[in-house]
Amino acid sequence: MANKKKADLKVIIMGDFAVGKTSLICRYIEGKFKTQEPTIGAAFFLKQWGPYNVAVWDTAGDERYTGLSNFYCRNAGVAILAYDISSDKSFESLWARFNPLLSAAHEDCLKVVVGTKLDQVTPTSRAVTIEEGLKLAQELNEHLDVSKLPKCPYFETSSLTGHNVKDLFECIFQYRLPINDTDKARQVNDTVDLYETGSSGSKKGGCC
Repeated sequence: MANKKKADLKVIIMGDFAVGKTSLICRYIEGKFKTQEPTIGAAFFLKQWGPYNVAVWDTAGDERYTGLSNFYCRNAGVAILAYDISSDKSFESLWARFNPLLSAAHEDCLKVVVGTKLDQVTPTSRAVTIEEGLKLAQELNEHLDVSKLPKCPYFETSSLTGHNVKDLFECIFQYRLPINDTDKARQVNDTVDLYETGSSGSKKGGCC
């Protein structure tokens, strides 16, 4: 691992099992929707954004991995707290189960509340209102001056259609990583998967 690129920002994504965390990351990184297997422990990607390298940690939502999630939160500068818009239980767990784990993150960690599976939501299936999502995002970031953000740290997304996925990550990076016009022109959509196979030396491709 000695030859790996050093990360300028650590982003961790947390949320209940099957809310679509891995699909969200893969939609942004690969630009397409893929059905994903459940994450075991955590998956790690290095995203190049302009001159910066961003480490994105995708954590497992199963409760048996809660202790590991606390470990992966260390030194995180941004936490994406994801929930299924049609599941009030997954929304409630953001405050009750996942927010306490972020005590290991940076003191100024930006906490972004993200509703997933918007493409599946109907007026009768929606369990969490936009107002509730906005309120939680504001409460979780009372320690920050979020007026510098392009918008409130709350997004409703669809990994299937791509709605708001790019905007979510671009908002995070623009807030946390200073960038000038020259750097913007050099931005690339390059992702390095930091998992390697043992003896062959070849890398796994795509999202884990």
